[in-house]
Amino acid sequence: MSAITLSINHQSITCFPGTTVLTAARENGIKIPTLCHHDDLVPQGACRICLVEDENSGRLMAACVTPVAQGLSLLTHSPEVLRHRRNIVRLMIAEHPESCVVCDKGNRCRLRGIAAELGIGEIGLYPMPNYMPLEQANPFISRDLSKCIMCGKCIRADHELVVVGAIDYNLRGFESRPCTLNNQGLEQSPCTFCGTCLSMCPTGALSPAGSSHVGTPEREALSVCGFCGVGCALSMGVDGNRVVTVNPASRPDTVNRATLCVRGHFAHDFLNGKERLTQPLIRTEGTLAPATWDAALDRVAETIMAIKHEHGPGSLAFWGSPRCTNEENYLFQKIARALLGTPNIDNSGHFGGRRHWQLIDERTGGGYRNLPFTNLEQAEVILAIGADPSQTLPVMSYHIKRAVKKGATLITAGTGATELDRFASIRLALCPDGHLPFVQGLCAHLLDIGGADIESVERHTEGFETFRRSIAALEYAALAQAAGVARDMLAKAAEALKGRRICAIVGHEVIHQSQGLSCVDGLLDLLLMTGSIGAPNTGLYMESQDNNLIGAWDMGAAPNALPGRERLDDQTARRRWEKHWNCRLSPDSGLNLPQMIEAAEEGRIKALFILGENPMRSLPWTDRLENALARIDFIVAQDIVRNETVEMAHVVLPGAAFAEKAGSFTNLEGRVQSFEPVVPPAGQSRPDLEILSALAARMAATAHGPSLAEIRSEIRRFVPMYADLHASTGRAWTRPQAGKRAFHPDGLGDAMAFAPVAALNPHPAAQTAYPYTAVLAPSRFQAGGGTRTSLSPRIQKVGGEGAIRIAPADCRQLDVQTGDRVRVTSTRGTLERRLVADPDQWSGTIAVPLGFNANDAVRLNAAAPGEDQDERPEIFGFGHACRVKIEKINT
Repeated sequence: MSAITLSINHQSITCFPGTTVLTAARENGIKIPTLCHHDDLVPQGACRICLVEDENSGRLMAACVTPVAQGLSLLTHSPEVLRHRRNIVRLMIAEHPESCVVCDKGNRCRLRGIAAELGIGEIGLYPMPNYMPLEQANPFISRDLSKCIMCGKCIRADHELVVVGAIDYNLRGFESRPCTLNNQGLEQSPCTFCGTCLSMCPTGALSPAGSSHVGTPEREALSVCGFCGVGCALSMGVDGNRVVTVNPASRPDTVNRATLCVRGHFAHDFLNGKERLTQPLIRTEGTLAPATWDAALDRVAETIMAIKHEHGPGSLAFWGSPRCTNEENYLFQKIARALLGTPNIDNSGHFGGRRHWQLIDERTGGGYRNLPFTNLEQAEVILAIGADPSQTLPVMSYHIKRAVKKGATLITAGTGATELDRFASIRLALCPDGHLPFVQGLCAHLLDIGGADIESVERHTEGFETFRRSIAALEYAALAQAAGVARDMLAKAAEALKGRRICAIVGHEVIHQSQGLSCVDGLLDLLLMTGSIGAPNTGLYMESQDNNLIGAWDMGAAPNALPGRERLDDQTARRRWEKHWNCRLSPDSGLNLPQMIEAAEEGRIKALFILGENPMRSLPWTDRLENALARIDFIVAQDIVRNETVEMAHVVLPGAAFAEKAGSFTNLEGRVQSFEPVVPPAGQSRPDLEILSALAARMAATAHGPSLAEIRSEIRRFVPMYADLHASTGRAWTRPQAGKRAFHPDGLGDAMAFAPVAALNPHPAAQTAYPYTAVLAPSRFQAGGGTRTSLSPRIQKVGGEGAIRIAPADCRQLDVQTGDRVRVTSTRGTLERRLVADPDQWSGTIAVPLGFNANDAVRLNAAAPGEDQDERPEIFGFGHACRVKIEKINT
C-alpha cells in the first residue's frame, strides 16, 4: 500500500490511504477541535466544528469524515475556518440555556471549552432557547435535552458500542432529539444503564442522577474496576478525599475503551458508605468494640501462633479472596504456607470457575493463557453455552454483539433465556443437565458430516481415533433427548459450525453443574477437532465473575497450587519454592472451602482467617455455615464493609478498598493491570498488604514485613509468567509457559490430547410436585452475593428485591400478573419475591436473580458439603437450576 503525502498547516505529513484528515492531524500533533467525534465511534461529521480549508480550492470540509489525498494542502485555523467555526458555536449557544454556573458538566463542557478557545463571549444573536423539562425518572441518568446539541454521540454509542438500540433520533427540526421508542422513560426501554451515553455527552444534556456532588471534580485519577473479571479501566473523579464520579478511562489500550456497565459506572457508593469499616474491632464480652491497631494486630498474631503451637498447623485455615490484589494474595498464601506451615488456603474461586480454568491449563500445557476479548469481536462463529454475559460480564457481551453486527454467527444454548438470544442465529433451550450431551451431540454430528479439520487434527493433536470411536458409539438421538433439544436443531447447530473457527463461551450454568468439568473437556475436544485452538480469533472463554480469580490462582491462593500455577504435588516445583522461602512445604493438598467447613464442624479447625470474603451471604448453606463458624475458637475477618461474616469474627481488621490502595489485578484475558491509590483509605483502615505485612512481621518476630515493592520484585523473580508486572500504573500480559504455545503456527507447540468421552449422569425423574425449573440467574445490577453493590441506593431503586421473571403463559396458568408476590419452594428452601411477566422467558422456566434480598436465591438449590458430589470427588458446589413449585401470596 503506497503512502500518501499531504500538507496540513504547511507541515508535510505522510500517512496511508483511508486515514481521515483528523486522524492524520492528531497523529502529527496538530489540534483540530471536535464536538461530535470520538475515536471509538464511526465518524459522522454532524457538528462541523472540525472544518478545515483546502488552500488550493478554498473548499471547506469536515476533517473527521474526509479521507486524505495525495497533494492536499490544508489549513486548520485559517480566517475562513475560524469564521465558520465561530458562527457554528454561536448558533449552538443561542439555543443553549444560560445555566453554566449550575450545570453538572461545569468546566468539562466541550461546548463551553471550544467557545473559550475561539474567544466567544457575547454571541450577538437573538436567543432561541429550546426549553424541555428536566427528566429524572430513573435513578441513574438525568436528561436535560434543552442542553442537547444533537451531536449524536449518545445514539451512536448505544448502537455501535453497547449494541442495545434503546435510543435514536425522533422528530425533526427544532423538535428533534434523542429519544426512546414512543418517548418512554429509559426504565421502560431496553436500556441497561451502562452510562456510556453519559460519559460520551459533551455538554450537560446527560448527567448522573442520585449523586451528592455537582460540578467538576477537583482531579481525576485512573484505576481498575473491582466488580468482575473484565477489569475495566476507570477514570475516577475526586473531590476532597471522596470518589464522586466514575467514568471509563477511554484509553485505546484498555479492554473497555469508552464503555462500562451499570455496576462499574454507578455502584461504587460503598466507597463512601456508612457501612465502611474504619477502625479495628475486638470482640469483648460478646460485642465487637473499637480497638487500636497495635492491640488488634497483637491479638491476631499471638492467638494464631498459640493455636499453631498447641494444635499444629493443620488447625489453621486461610480463606482468601479473588477480589484482592495479586500482591495481597501472594503474601496471604506465603504467610499460610511458609510462615505458619499450613496448606489450608482457598478462596471463592473454588466455586467461580477456577477448577475449569485449571482443567484448560492442564489440557493445553499452560500455553493458552492470553485470550483478548478482541478475538470475540472478529470471530466467525460464537458458541455460548450456559452463558449470559449481558448480566455477568456486560463489557464482554458488547464484544459479542459487535461481532454479530459484523456478520458473525451466534449460537446460544442454555437452561434460561438470555439477552444474547435475540442476537443469535440459533437459540437452543437445554434441560438443566443437558450441556454435556449437547456438546457431545455437536461433536457426533460434526464427525458424521465431515466437520473435523483433519489436517489440523493430524498436525496438532493425538488420540483422535480413540475419541472418534467413542463419540461414534454414542446414540445421536439419545444425546439430543438428554440435552433437551430437537434432533434437527442440534443438527442445525452443528452445520453452522462446520468448516469454521469457533469462539466458545462457558457460562455460569456449566460452572455450577455436576458435570461442568466434563462439559469443558468436551468443548476443548470440539475446538480441537475443528482447529479452533490457537487459530486467529478463536478461544475458550469462561464466564468467571470475580475480578481477580485468575490472579489469585496465579499467586498460589489455592489448596493444590503454588504460585505460577505449579502443582503442590510436583516435587521439583515444591523443592524450588522451599528454597525461595527457606522453609519446608507439605506435599499434601490443603483443605478446600467445603472441606474447611466440614473440618470446622468436626472441631479440627481452631483458627480461621477470612480475607475479603462474606461467605455468610455468598454461600447457600447459611445455617450450616453459621454453626460451623461458631465452633471455631478464633476468627479473623479482614474486610472493607460491615457484613454478616464480620459479625461472627473475634477480631476485625478494616482493609482499604481497591480505589484506596496500590496493586494489580489479572483479568480473564490474562491482562495484568497495575493501579495506584485514587484516594486515601477511609478512617483508620489500611491497605490489605500493609495489614498482612504487619502481621507477618509480628509472627516472624522481625522488625518489619515486606513492602509492596519487595513483594512485586519477588513475584517477578520467582513467577516467570509475571515477569512483566509493572511497579506502578501499567498494563502487561501473563506469559505463556515456555515452549508450550498451543497450536504454534510453526508446529513447535506440544500436541494436545483428546480427553476420554465422559459418561452421562442418569437423568433424574421428573417431580410432579415441583413442576417448574428455577434458574438462579446472575444480575447486571449485583456483583456476586451483592455485599458491595447492595449498598448502592441507585442499584436498590432500580433492582429492588430482584423480581422473578416468568413467561406470560405460566402467569396465566398460575393466575398471577406483573407485580404480584409469589412463594417459590424447592426441596431445600423457599423465598418470596415479586414477579414480572417476561415474554422472552421460556415457558416452564423461571429466572430468580442472585444478589438481591440478602442473596436468598441460593437457598433454593443449596448443595451442602458432602452432598451432590461432582464426578470428581474433591469438588462440590451449588447448582444453577432446581425444580420448584410456585404459589401466589394473597395480600
